[in-house]
Amino acid sequence: MSLEQLLAWIPPGSPDAALVRQLNPDLLPAHVAIIMDGNGRWAAKRHLPRVEGHRAGIDAVRDTVETSARLGLQVLTLWAFSVDNWKRPRSEVNTLMRLLKRYLRLELATLMTNNIRFRVIGRPDELAPDVRRELQAAEAETAGNTGMEFNIALNYGGRAEIVDAVRRVLAAGLPPEELDEERFSRYLYTAGQPDPDLLIRTSGEMRLSNFLLWQIAYSEIWVTDTLWPDFRCRHLLDAILAFQKRDRRYGGIKTPAVALGAK
Repeated sequence: MSLEQLLAWIPPGSPDAALVRQLNPDLLPAHVAIIMDGNGRWAAKRHLPRVEGHRAGIDAVRDTVETSARLGLQVLTLWAFSVDNWKRPRSEVNTLMRLLKRYLRLELATLMTNNIRFRVIGRPDELAPDVRRELQAAEAETAGNTGMEFNIALNYGGRAEIVDAVRRVLAAGLPPEELDEERFSRYLYTAGQPDPDLLIRTSGEMRLSNFLLWQIAYSEIWVTDTLWPDFRCRHLLDAILAFQKRDRRYGGIKTPAVALGAK
């Protein structure tokens, strides 16, 4: 994928096309992670049941996944369901799972067309058997794709992931003196993938909510007041443009060239 392919997909003359032309193709984030927030508030503003916000959010998922793939991102991670979401009313949880299955059935062809590999991160074994079957089918169908990796975080929690990683380390019998950050990362759900360069949160909330706690140590964070069902290509492009303007120091100090002896 490339910026040219994204431009070919976007209607000519649209504001989105102007944003694409501002991007530096050499400074694209390798991995973008998104906390999809605001479905309930979107529905409440329209005096609709909360589940209607979740239904509307599917359009945002579709647009974001396809835009990311055409843009050429290596990895996109969307947080769909947390370990704490089981506390919600059973009817809402059931609707979320039905919508997930429906999305996978309807969008599988799009994932294949765009060479997207689908992966689940979290604790899927605790999901209902019919949901697991749909997830496993989508993973198997897209396993040979070589383009963007699309992670969907289901029954996911950042602390739970770290606990699971520790359990894997112990099960592997790795001597404590051989354990370092690089080795530990091999036991995370995202093993083999780059850490997120950019973390996006919708709905204006200024918190991490237990998402990718290990991986986002040096991620740039971009928050928008836009509620998730209204999130579209232009919002993703705005976030990436903001990312490209930031000075990523990774804890270091940017030293003026003159101080290094430059003339």
